[in-house]
Amino acid sequence: MKISTTAGEERRYALLLAARDSDYVKKVYGGYFNVFLAAFGEEGERWDLFRVVDGEFPDMNELDKYDGFVVSGSPYDAYGNDYWILKLCFLLQTLDAMEKKVLGICFGHQVLCRSLGGKVGKACTGWDIGLRKIKMVKDLSGSNFMEELNDEEIPNSLSIIECHQDEVWEIPMGAQVIAFSEKTGVEMFAIGNHILGIQGHPEYTKDILFNLIDRLLNSNSIENDFAEKAKLGLEIAEPDRKCWEKICRNFLKRRQDFSLFSDQI
Repeated sequence: MKISTTAGEERRYALLLAARDSDYVKKVYGGYFNVFLAAFGEEGERWDLFRVVDGEFPDMNELDKYDGFVVSGSPYDAYGNDYWILKLCFLLQTLDAMEKKVLGICFGHQVLCRSLGGKVGKACTGWDIGLRKIKMVKDLSGSNFMEELNDEEIPNSLSIIECHQDEVWEIPMGAQVIAFSEKTGVEMFAIGNHILGIQGHPEYTKDILFNLIDRLLNSNSIENDFAEKAKLGLEIAEPDRKCWEKICRNFLKRRQDFSLFSDQI
């Protein structure tokens, strides 16, 4: 099944949704697709939705038609061996070989790492839920989509909404760590200009996280004191959503530069 918005066919993107819509998100936003579209979409683009968690995948023969792919978060483990997760890993390996733009968010960040040869697992420090300050690595070589953003646009540290109990243990060969925090060693990683993983949720609004915290509390996944502390942090501070949207959009929209290979053609 595909759901798309069309305001021109100049650019085409796919959301690989690895989570089912919560009742809250369906009621308030009409589904996670609209949440991602509001964060990353722009006028004149087509976005298609593939619910990979339910076995819906893009046709392998049509991958070349897309300018980029976004892999969402998920309640599932990125190191699990469910059939759809293994199929997603194969798809991501294919997209990497094609040098297609792929942006992984939370679970997407982790499964992207796993697919390309890195290691993921349970976080040594347990759950990370709430607002987290992460530090950007300077003097990055080869990450042109970051180099284009000056220090006034992207400061040395940024706040982002987090909700995860798994993490990247080891990045794939050839990858770069772009950001880290006191709690998580790999908050962001990149491979060239076509792979970007972000552990946090640049697309989340505070109310989405509040509802998610309540659901985790009701299912006894977290304790009440932990939940209240996570909520309090968001009540007194804001995530840097505009900066995150700028980073993600710049990554997805920037045309691949093949001039480096011109002498070899």
